[in-house]
Amino acid sequence: MTALRRFLYDNGLALGFGALFLGAIVAQSIFGLHKANEDQDRHHGAHFSYGRYLTSSQFAVAVMENWQSEYLQFTLFVLLTVWLIQRGSPESKKPGEEGTRSDQDEKVGPHADERSPLWARVGGARTFLFANSLLLLMTAIWLGTWFAQSIAGRSEYNAERLSHQQNPVSWVDYLGRPDFWERTLQNWQSEFLAVGSMAIFAVYLRQRGSAQSKPVGAPHEATLSED
Repeated sequence: MTALRRFLYDNGLALGFGALFLGAIVAQSIFGLHKANEDQDRHHGAHFSYGRYLTSSQFAVAVMENWQSEYLQFTLFVLLTVWLIQRGSPESKKPGEEGTRSDQDEKVGPHADERSPLWARVGGARTFLFANSLLLLMTAIWLGTWFAQSIAGRSEYNAERLSHQQNPVSWVDYLGRPDFWERTLQNWQSEFLAVGSMAIFAVYLRQRGSAQSKPVGAPHEATLSED
């Protein structure tokens, strides 16, 4: 197998979702441009060019309000699965294994082996940061995209107010407006529903060959490799 084929094989899941993401966001931008220009027609305004639409608050807020909710989903999923279990779900640890595991189980510090990442072996602050790096990164991306949503949302909100001869609002004022929270919560509720339903559906339903499913013949109550 050539180096390129090996790379594609070893990274197929990430590359596949990357391709789906690029296709979806390009399609969203095209349809979003047409929708924006339909709105401009209704208000007898000039059409957006594709480049102008890509840098507009309309496109930015539409993208950011979805990104922030997705990363909130992963942030909470990473955190809550440390402490909460769902018996029978492949998304959960086995009952009785809640909480953080021992250094030996996690292979950190003196329990690391020669193939362990450097920061898992060195101990101290670097090992602590590495041990929580997934949660820290997901939280940072969630907060960053939520902040970006608030900036773009305020810009779009003020543009609408100005078109109706109303004064613009400050960023702090916008954070308390229904527009910001309606945009936020319509995405949050769908993410919570999707993750919660996946956790419980996977107890009783199967998909042969999927890493997100138990073996087809595994008992409903079995969690991960639990017999």
